[in-house]
Amino acid sequence: MNNLARIHWLRVLIGGFLAEVSVIAVVIPVFLLFGQRAVSYAALSGSLVMCFLFALWVGRRVDSLLVLHGILVGVVAALLYVGLTRGRPEPSAYLVAHVLKILGGAAGGFFAERRRKAMKNFAV
Repeated sequence: MNNLARIHWLRVLIGGFLAEVSVIAVVIPVFLLFGQRAVSYAALSGSLVMCFLFALWVGRRVDSLLVLHGILVGVVAALLYVGLTRGRPEPSAYLVAHVLKILGGAAGGFFAERRRKAMKNFAV
């Protein structure tokens, strides 16, 4: 079977959307409470953590290619932000945040895969 056919696109899109919404939901209060200077820290850490968590979530219902699914969650989240800003130039910290989204998604997929293998070994 073709790998593209085995990708659960709806879950990837939902996971990426929820990850990006979660990052925005964290960044706005940080901006209001602490100002612009703290936003880049919140955006960087939030991008990594939220994509990690939602890649884990996607991995709960996916049978294979969990790391790829996680990477796609990060890519969707990054593309959503680029779409929201209409592709305008961004500060370098935001470009790093996009990379962290993809890395966080990949790490989430990796840990989901490891958890699945550990559960199989435990059940045997």
